[in-house]
Amino acid sequence: MKIAVVGATGLVGQVMLKVLEERNFPVTELIPVASEKNVGKTILFKNQEVKIVPLQVAVDLKPTIAIFSAGGAVSLEWAPRFAEVGCRVIDNSSAWRMDPTKKLIVPEVNGHLLTAEDMIIANPNCSTIQMVMVLAPLHKEFKAKRVVISTYQSVTGTGAKAVAQLMSERKGENAEKVYPHPIDLNCIPQCDVFLDNGYTKEEMKLTNETIKILGDPGVKVTATAVRVPVIGGHSESVNIEFEKPFEIEQIFEILSKTKGVKVLDNPQKSIYPMPIIANGNDEVYVGRVRRDFTKENSLNLWIVADNLRKGAATNAIQIAEIFV
Repeated sequence: MKIAVVGATGLVGQVMLKVLEERNFPVTELIPVASEKNVGKTILFKNQEVKIVPLQVAVDLKPTIAIFSAGGAVSLEWAPRFAEVGCRVIDNSSAWRMDPTKKLIVPEVNGHLLTAEDMIIANPNCSTIQMVMVLAPLHKEFKAKRVVISTYQSVTGTGAKAVAQLMSERKGENAEKVYPHPIDLNCIPQCDVFLDNGYTKEEMKLTNETIKILGDPGVKVTATAVRVPVIGGHSESVNIEFEKPFEIEQIFEILSKTKGVKVLDNPQKSIYPMPIIANGNDEVYVGRVRRDFTKENSLNLWIVADNLRKGAATNAIQIAEIFV
């Protein structure tokens, strides 16, 4: 199968190549695509040097699947061009997520909705993916009414320049500022730009994408997204109010049986999810599971996942696997 990776030199693109290799995806020909400054350079895939090509060359090569992680503007312009030549596009940007004609997919949750007619498929936001992996099976059983999320997001979600800023600050060096403030030894309550309603784009992605993936506009979702000086994964404190009563044992049973979710919950032994555990893994980790004693039928939990893997690359490749 001829596979294009658009944005192959970026943080997510590099992980996509790694995950394609790890999962033995049936790649007969890899077409790495990157910005003009990288065209002609090579990347390593399965111990072979593969030359980076520009977008139009990739379209002309007519890949079977193109996995995009190159930003919304590139996706809006080029995803339709790939689709026109019969190439299925899986897009990691926000460009198509809320388009009513495009499906927003987390395979374990709503992968069954995909059909052969879906030529442009949206990969959800990283913080949304890990949250719905835990929320969806609980919603199915107890029907969520309201979800309140606070995120603690890795600098890798911003990109390589953000990682460089953190590491330079940690060494006491001057660095190009990606964030409006220092990130080392700090928390910044701003992920992406602010909107007119006082929320950031990241916070509204959590609200809108969650509702679309669940297919239930009755669920109320509100979020505060915070950037923290961490590499390896996003963490989320999540409070869920359900319509139906539950026993805490039922929550553990459902989550322990949910594919792709791993329960780490033994606080007495200091066992709970952390980015250092999630880093490099595809599972979504959940712990600190406890009843919210201030409100009926409510639950608190802590969710952590590697935002570059299940939050981006792995989820996209799992979508591609549906069509293999």
